[in-house]
Amino acid sequence: MSELFIILGVLALSFGLRSFQVKFLRKLGALGILAATFLAFYLPTGSYVAGTGGLLMWFLLPWVELLTRIRQLRLPVEKELEKATPPNRSKFPALADMTDEVEAEGFEYISDNAWEWDGMYQFFRIFYHQDRREQAAICFTEQEGISWACLTLTSRHPRGTTYRTTNMPFSTPMKSLPEVVLRQAPEANSFSALLTEHEIWMSGLAFEAEDFVEENPEELTGLIEKETGRQIKFNLEAGLIRLAEKAGTFRYSWRGLFYLYFQLVKDMVKMC
Repeated sequence: MSELFIILGVLALSFGLRSFQVKFLRKLGALGILAATFLAFYLPTGSYVAGTGGLLMWFLLPWVELLTRIRQLRLPVEKELEKATPPNRSKFPALADMTDEVEAEGFEYISDNAWEWDGMYQFFRIFYHQDRREQAAICFTEQEGISWACLTLTSRHPRGTTYRTTNMPFSTPMKSLPEVVLRQAPEANSFSALLTEHEIWMSGLAFEAEDFVEENPEELTGLIEKETGRQIKFNLEAGLIRLAEKAGTFRYSWRGLFYLYFQLVKDMVKMC
């Protein structure tokens, strides 16, 4: 019985630490949950092997999703963004406020676009700032009842390099193109904070607004489609994905599943 109280005590302390906003304390709480898992297998058996095995179960959990859903997923090789009606407020209540934030920084609304396939829905509200030569986007993804949103800022250089800052907290599900330099800033919880992060990055690289391509706003949707197409081709050549049985679709290869697994584990560690 004392062993049970020890485990429950460690869990209670861990969840208490996780309730704090201080990052260090939250990480201690996450480590405490791992410690409680180890103790739950070690104390009844007295075996370090059993304790370690129980601990490793946390890192095997992603394979349930990878083998049951991701392995069966089929996605289009060519993605075509279409004009779309925004998600309703019950699905994406923050859209109006996020739009106000973006427009308050001088960005002009361009269009609403989306694509939907095999239970996955992605919505993009695109903006452009003529003076800064920057593209902004509000991105909303919904899949099997789970949804998340993020913001992105993009600057394109004439030599072909694309610089993108995003507050998306998750790692990319496919390899980025060599010419796309991605900087993730998940701590930027507002558009103004993300804009500051992007501007500091560009200043650190000694770039001015006039160094970037002056885009035609009407062509921004096409640029997104072309970049996505090149990324799919790049990952096909890298072996992370392969063409599926159904014409015009692709699936993750075993190599791609392992890539996704390490991306998921990396996210688990970062979000602790």
